[in-house]
Amino acid sequence: MDAKQIKQLEPMLNKYLRRFDDCFGRIEPVKRLKAYVTGQLSDLQRKSIEPMADAAGLPPRNLQQFLSLHKWDEMHMRDTLQQIVANEHRHPCSIGVFDETSHCKKGDKTAGVQRQWCGNTGKKDNCVVTVHLNYTAGDFHCLLDGELFLPQSWAEDKDRCKAAAIPKQMTHRPKWQIALELWQRAVANGIRFEWLAADEGYGKVPEFLFRLDDHGQRYVVEVPVIFTGWLVEPELLHKEHHGHRRGRKRHFPRLKAKSPSASSVKQLMLHSPVLRKIPWERFYIKDTTKGPVFWEAKAARFHLTRDGLPTRAHWLIIARNVENSKEVKFFVCNALDGTPLEVLLYVGFSRWHVERCFEDEKNELGLSHFEVRNYKSLRRHLIITAVSYLFLAKVHQLWRGEKSGVDGLPDSHRIFGDGSVSMADGKGEKNIVREDSWNHYIYAVA
Repeated sequence: MDAKQIKQLEPMLNKYLRRFDDCFGRIEPVKRLKAYVTGQLSDLQRKSIEPMADAAGLPPRNLQQFLSLHKWDEMHMRDTLQQIVANEHRHPCSIGVFDETSHCKKGDKTAGVQRQWCGNTGKKDNCVVTVHLNYTAGDFHCLLDGELFLPQSWAEDKDRCKAAAIPKQMTHRPKWQIALELWQRAVANGIRFEWLAADEGYGKVPEFLFRLDDHGQRYVVEVPVIFTGWLVEPELLHKEHHGHRRGRKRHFPRLKAKSPSASSVKQLMLHSPVLRKIPWERFYIKDTTKGPVFWEAKAARFHLTRDGLPTRAHWLIIARNVENSKEVKFFVCNALDGTPLEVLLYVGFSRWHVERCFEDEKNELGLSHFEVRNYKSLRRHLIITAVSYLFLAKVHQLWRGEKSGVDGLPDSHRIFGDGSVSMADGKGEKNIVREDSWNHYIYAVA
């Protein structure tokens, strides 16, 4: 970044923030938003309210009241952010990624805090967990939305919820249900996801996949080794073929007698003759400091179990690390026949984008630095942080386009890298499949 670009930043930020003016009814909160976002974009070591207020020459109470008491519409701010992304960053290869992140906190007053699994520390710890939806489009990515995960113990304690200003209608919902709510809100605001991706924490719930499938949303979602289904569709009975039977009336359709039961994906990988006949294909995933990373993969048609019966044919994708064959991933996908395996792996391995967003928002914008206790303040902090990050993403994409890249590959920091997946030939050489190529595959199939 040169001096000329630095001088351009403030007018660019002012113009960007004016797009959110209709979220406010008075001029004071508009100024507080500018102070909050400027503080998040600054080089302060900690981006909590007090140091940001000091840097802006404001009493800390001003920013505290901006989050907790001032009347302004944070939901409209979130909708505006999503509409900006929908209108200005539409992309034929757009991918949405679900994931949650944790924020270590002390005490027991912050909304949703309790001892639970904390990804930051890698153990059970006192923390707040939020669920997020990422949007990835080529070299651009950002967070579209985020919501608090309310533990069951909080939902059952009405006094505790009241003290943290948690709305009465807000109940405990599993993370996959929160993820679906985030997706529905984004779609309502014009976001189009060609694909969705998520880790096995979401893929372990078949109902999550069925809901996406029922809405016609394509996905590539990682599933655990115990996920069950059939590689060969079992036969069904649709009516009774015998005379009158005594006892309880049987429901149809139902599996035929002696039909094989659904098997776990791990057992299918180890013992299924269908999968054994399919050869492994080698794919280049990315470059690291230790050299290129290659994975082998294969895919077969797969029927999920829904209400005890097989669904229509999906894809079961198995991928294993060439350097460590014990590192195996299983993905389920509802793509049409003919979709190349490169495309499915590209989507399945795109989850690093949301991890990158978490890393940037925590390290650069103070996502986890909030010191608020009530729910509204936390929700507003999440939305404003997403607004700040969108500004960074837009500036990065704009100025990155002015510089010559190295064959479109990710830079050394891997920020906004293209995450290419490619087929490797027999000699281990790699031919990178660019996004325009796999986009061509998608639309050729469609």
